Amino acid sequence: MAIGRCPGQDSRYWDSDVAFDAPCPNCGEIVEFWKDQPRLRCSHCGQKVLNPQLDTGCAKWCKFAVDCFGLDPTGQQDESFCRALIQKMTEVFGDDRKRIEHALEVLDFAETILQTEHADPLVVRAAAVLHDIGIQEAEKKHNSAAGKYQEIEGPPIARAILDKFDVSDKHTEHICRIVGSHHSASDADSPEFDIIWDADRLANIPEECGQKNPQQLADHIATMFRTATGKKLATEKLLNEESA
Repeated sequence: MAIGRCPGQDSRYWDSDVAFDAPCPNCGEIVEFWKDQPRLRCSHCGQKVLNPQLDTGCAKWCKFAVDCFGLDPTGQQDESFCRALIQKMTEVFGDDRKRIEHALEVLDFAETILQTEHADPLVVRAAAVLHDIGIQEAEKKHNSAAGKYQEIEGPPIARAILDKFDVSDKHTEHICRIVGSHHSASDADSPEFDIIWDADRLANIPEECGQKNPQQLADHIATMFRTATGKKLATEKLLNEESA
C-alpha cells in the first residue's frame, strides 16, 4: 500500500497561507512564494531569495521521511533532499542572512555548472549548501572566520546534519571532505570538489576581483577556476560587470 504524504507536505491539507509575499533583500521588490518553494529568483534584480517561511515538515526529524516525503538522497534529481538541507542550514545560521544568501548563491552556481560538468549531483548540492556551515562556530571558538578555521569546524556540523538523513557513509565522507577543504583544497580531488570550488569563486567575484585590471582578471580566471564551465561563467560575469 502506498504511503501518503504527511499533512505538512500534502497540499490537500494546506490552509490559506499556501502563498505569500516576501521582499527581496537586495532591492525590496515583492517576490511571491508557494509555501514549499525553498528559493526563487527576484524578477527585478535577479537575486536569489530564500523563502522566509520554509517548512519541510517531517523531513526535519522523522525517520520515515524517505517513504513519506519522497526524501531519497540516492535519487540524484530529488529536490526534496536539497530543500531539507537548506532548512537545516538556515537553522544553523539563524538570522545571518548574508551567510544564508551566499550558500544559496553558491548552490545556484553549482547547479548551473552541474548541467555541463559530470559529477554526482547529491554530493555537489549538499556540499554547496553546507560548505560554509562551520563559519559561525569558527568565529565563536577562534574569534575568526578565516578559511582554516572554517575547515576545522565545518565537517563535524555537516556530518551531524547529514546523519539525520539516509545518506551513505561514502557520500557523507565525500561531502565532509569538500567542506573541510573548500578554502585550501588540501584534501579534495574530485569533479564534485572542482564544481564547489568554482561556484564559491563565482559567488565571491565582487570581493576577489573588484580591483583587478583586465589582464589580472584573465589571469585570475585561468589560474583559479578548475572547470571549463566555471571559467566560461566567470568570464561572462566579469565582462558583464565591466560593461555595466
